[in-house]
Amino acid sequence: MHMSRTIVIANQKGGVGKTTTAINLAATLAVSKKKVLLVDLDPQGNATSGFGVDPDSYEKSVYDLFVNDAGIGEVILKDVRPRLALLPSDINLAAAEIQLAEEEDKDFILSKALDEVKDQYDYILIDCPPSLNVLTINALAAGDTVLVPLQCEYYALEGLTQLMQTVELVSERLNDRLRIEGIVFTMYDKRTRLSVQVVQNVESNVDEDIYKCIIPRNVRLAEAPSYGQPITEYDSWSSGARAYKALAKKVMQYK
Repeated sequence: MHMSRTIVIANQKGGVGKTTTAINLAATLAVSKKKVLLVDLDPQGNATSGFGVDPDSYEKSVYDLFVNDAGIGEVILKDVRPRLALLPSDINLAAAEIQLAEEEDKDFILSKALDEVKDQYDYILIDCPPSLNVLTINALAAGDTVLVPLQCEYYALEGLTQLMQTVELVSERLNDRLRIEGIVFTMYDKRTRLSVQVVQNVESNVDEDIYKCIIPRNVRLAEAPSYGQPITEYDSWSSGARAYKALAKKVMQYK
């Protein structure tokens, strides 16, 4: 029996390193010989461009899956990298929310689509938009676990608390499998007291079953997307690449 896991990368705050985590975790798992599908649910499409995929190079995007009844097979871009496939996003996705308002089963569109291809992948990673809209709810309804990127700044815990409440709500109403799997502290700077305090603060407020991973503030990580490359290609020896290897290891060990 092939067991695949769907991991939702979510935080309703923007700029916390969500897409960086989605791109680099997907790439690192693929390099570790796992079959990965990355779903770009953010209308900005940064997970798509982060792999150097040109928005003019594909006919259909995840928007067509939500709004135009496209089959998932028509939308998936296979072999964006070896063992890595992508469901690309585009700017039309921003309108999906309004267009889906009247739909009956609008919270389950993604999960129904992913059910058709699940057994072809070891991991399905979903990069969510920075808000708790119908797209994020679709991701949470489809997911097995949630990975939460938290930027090491003052209001990190607030964002985490909000997200945990949403996850609880979704697991009560839409998807009783859903669990928080891990927290990824992004843009960590060990020289600042704030970074250290944020990590300690979260650790003392979060259940010990939830693993924690620290991704340092790293210039190479910040540069890589503008070259359309994950860190595994752009600079595989950087501290950022090593940190994502450590995260991928935790993901693969998670039971």
